[in-house]
Amino acid sequence: MPESRPNQKFDCKMMDSSNHPTNPTPPEPGDTPAKTHRNPGLLLGAVALVLILALGAVLLWSLRQLNRQVAQVSEQTGRLNQRVESAERQSQSSAQQASQAAASAQAAAQQRDEAKQSEEKAAAEAQSALQAAAAAQAQANEAENKAEEYRKQREDEIKTVQQVLGQIAETHRTALGLVMTLGEKSIRFEFDKSDIEPQYRDILNRIAGVLLTLKGYSIYVYGYTDDVGTEEYNLKLSERRAQAVRDSLVKAGIDRTLIATRGFGKSDPRAKGDTTPARAANRRVEIGIVDSTLVFSDQPLPEK
Repeated sequence: MPESRPNQKFDCKMMDSSNHPTNPTPPEPGDTPAKTHRNPGLLLGAVALVLILALGAVLLWSLRQLNRQVAQVSEQTGRLNQRVESAERQSQSSAQQASQAAASAQAAAQQRDEAKQSEEKAAAEAQSALQAAAAAQAQANEAENKAEEYRKQREDEIKTVQQVLGQIAETHRTALGLVMTLGEKSIRFEFDKSDIEPQYRDILNRIAGVLLTLKGYSIYVYGYTDDVGTEEYNLKLSERRAQAVRDSLVKAGIDRTLIATRGFGKSDPRAKGDTTPARAANRRVEIGIVDSTLVFSDQPLPEK
């Protein structure tokens, strides 16, 4: 073996050194000092390398751990930032909702105040309306009472007039007043005549005296003929008879504007037939007395 020789030589030297301690043999130049110098350097280099590798491994492991921690911290920081942003958004939303709620509350308060004012105004108007309705009802009741009193007064008056006129000529009630029939028993018209003979003027004067006491009445005078002659001729003759009676009443003091005349000819006969008494009964005039408060201008002449 190549390395066995140096070892044997080294061993012999050690033995010689132990046998001759006072006379050591000087080392051969260029042999032992070089070996003793190389072995510690290699050892130190190896140790240093190991230490460097170990330190590098530790540093690498620490760096990795630090990177992991930094990553975790970054992740935690990101989540925290997200939470902060979410909290900020929630805060802004809450603030906006609070602002809207405050505005809604203010609007609701204003609407409540307006509703209260409207309610108070409506209550006042309702109270005023009730008072007005009560006043109107009172006025209506008063007017109705007055109307009833007036109706009774007019009813009593027309009854009295009917009794008085009934003593002069035939008089009967109608829905609107009275109708007097001036026939052969009161005023007789001769055949084909419309003149009123002097003996009948006293009757018309008496009638006018009663009518002058009335207030608020209108007077209608209707003329009739018998069945002799044409219809056209009899209409004109009946109109002249009605006008003759009207003129006598006007002469007696009745206001002409209160009297209306109309001729009906041979229509509506009182007696049927063509006998002399029947024809004499049909030659007549009727006087209608109507309460003017019950008849309007657009109404026809009252019924006979």
